[in-house]
Amino acid sequence: MKKYFLVWLKFAILGFQTQLALPSALFIFLLGKLLRFSVFTFFIIILVDKTKALAGYNLDQTIFFFLSFNLIDTVSQLLFREVYRFRQAVVLGNFDFYLIKPIHPLFRALMGGPDLIDFITLIPLVLATIVFMNRLEINNLLSIMIYILLLISGFIIALAFHILVLALAVITTEIDHAIMMYRDVVGMGRFPIDIYREPLRGFLTFIIPVGIMMSFPTKAILGLLSWQAIVYALIFSLIMLYLSFKVWDYSLKQYSSASS
Repeated sequence: MKKYFLVWLKFAILGFQTQLALPSALFIFLLGKLLRFSVFTFFIIILVDKTKALAGYNLDQTIFFFLSFNLIDTVSQLLFREVYRFRQAVVLGNFDFYLIKPIHPLFRALMGGPDLIDFITLIPLVLATIVFMNRLEINNLLSIMIYILLLISGFIIALAFHILVLALAVITTEIDHAIMMYRDVVGMGRFPIDIYREPLRGFLTFIIPVGIMMSFPTKAILGLLSWQAIVYALIFSLIMLYLSFKVWDYSLKQYSSASS
């Protein structure tokens, strides 16, 4: 673990140095993230103000759903940015070099290009989450621990999705549309999953587990989730991660190197 952490840290530092070489682009990127977050927050405020409640949730609760979504999404973007560039490695044959290096190829493809800019945005996001916990008067230690555990569960599901996208790229060299479809579908979790009608709500909970990823943590900390649902979320995330590893192993067996 120490070796892989040091390798990841080296990748992160080198990537950040590259970004610092273009400070204007870095500023625009940060400004864009800030504006995007602000626009969605403003939209939530306007929406809840006009409807007085969103699927039974008040403004503070709805914003907390949005913050929980951004916590998982931002950490995923921070760690898995290399996935968006993986197709080029396969097409150009650079993936061949991943396979012969002493670093696991999945680690290189998944976490070989962390984006530390997202770490900059993660800090105020965590602080905002703590502030809204206080606004919602959430001070039960067990509820907070379950919330963190389900955030980790959501992150594991995000990890599994990214591994599946990588496996698809190895087999088909297609990744751009798949990762964008993932972004669009997961984006539906910005709001409580309860706003969607059946059967879409069930589909987004049990088939494409956006609800488990994004809504379950907040519902748990608000005391709206049964212990059976909590256990189901944890088991589901582990099973999905296991299956994603199996699909990745299968994709490697189907891979034809650039030299073959």
